[in-house]
Amino acid sequence: MKTAENVQRSTLNIQRRSQIVRETFDRFVIPSYARFELVLERGEGRYVWDAERRRYLDLAAGIAVCSLGHAHPEITRALSEQSQKLVHVSNLYYHELQGRLAKRIVDLIAPGRVFFCNSGAEANEGLFKLARKFGHDEGRYEIITAFESFHGRTLAGIAATGQEKIKKYFQPAVAGFKHVSFNDLEAARRAITPETAAILIEPIQGESGITLATLEYLVGLRQLCDEHDLLLLFDDVQAGHFRTGKFQSWQRILENDNADLSTALRTDLLPDGVSMAKALGGGFPIGAFWVREKFANVLSAGTHASTFGGTPLACAVALKIFDVIERENLAENARDIGKFLLRGLQGIQQRFPEVVKVVRGLGLMIGIEFQPRFKAADVVKRLHEGNVLTVPAGNSVVRLLPALNLSRGEAEEGLRAIEKLVVDLSNQK
Repeated sequence: MKTAENVQRSTLNIQRRSQIVRETFDRFVIPSYARFELVLERGEGRYVWDAERRRYLDLAAGIAVCSLGHAHPEITRALSEQSQKLVHVSNLYYHELQGRLAKRIVDLIAPGRVFFCNSGAEANEGLFKLARKFGHDEGRYEIITAFESFHGRTLAGIAATGQEKIKKYFQPAVAGFKHVSFNDLEAARRAITPETAAILIEPIQGESGITLATLEYLVGLRQLCDEHDLLLLFDDVQAGHFRTGKFQSWQRILENDNADLSTALRTDLLPDGVSMAKALGGGFPIGAFWVREKFANVLSAGTHASTFGGTPLACAVALKIFDVIERENLAENARDIGKFLLRGLQGIQQRFPEVVKVVRGLGLMIGIEFQPRFKAADVVKRLHEGNVLTVPAGNSVVRLLPALNLSRGEAEEGLRAIEKLVVDLSNQK
């Protein structure tokens, strides 16, 4: 029988354990992250538990990574079974799983080929090298990207990124990147010079607050690149892998029936290269980039490599995730639950416009933009108190990037917590 004293002692021990974890981080881990105070210990489905045994609905999914939630039994089984066969071989040899995974990706995009790596930043580095080699013989090396974009934390990635806060302290920047306004076709046209080799954009800008490219913009970029013999490259690291209800986000944007574009123009919207990562491995590190068949041999033998790219273990997990998404029709679930969340959040915005400025998104990639006086990091912390995990973006946007198998009941739980917080913020003087 537990006495009050024993319960109090147990609570203090649990809290002390959390404190020890944080102190160990503070002493031994480079402080390059502004971490929240939570110490997470385990997860199951769409929930995680902290070291103090509090349960949270996870609407962050490791920043759009945990596509099937936490501790999915089929991922666990794939890891276990493959680890007993072959974990790693170098890319000096063939193995079945890498070829199968590449074919799965190609079948969902268009004829082409795939290179495997470990992260979104590496995938984008591959696209940078593709563009450089493509334009090399004509002295073309420049890549046009967009303001407010995010393309990774490598030196080339931050040079490509259109946010000054990412570049601070790391000058001089890697040469060869130029930034223009997003969704502004004429700005892209004006930026083209004899040195331009490619245009790279995110069809949905995630880190800066969930901003969608218009269909007209994407089609216009394709035409512009064709006119000037440029590569059109898409960074779909965050928005890809069925998050919007299609394999890649531009494929979902193509369904925009409001755009006054012919079927032929829509059909012609195919990029020359696409980077992907995050949800591809559901939490196991893997990245990739697809290259259109016309340019699939540009990166010839010896021009690019990755020691851990496309290992048997990583490919086994990624293939299993494809199987589960297809079998359980999770692309459709992302559409349905995403629409339910978006409508619910827009209803909250309409009732409390003094707190929530706008809600936008597609599928299970939603941004809640609060009025400027409410800082995103502070809102995320307040949601922790309501047992919900979300992701800040920019100064005042909170992102929802949940697992693709989020249920209607779990979405309702998230909406209730967000609504309660908004009501509380509205009542603040």
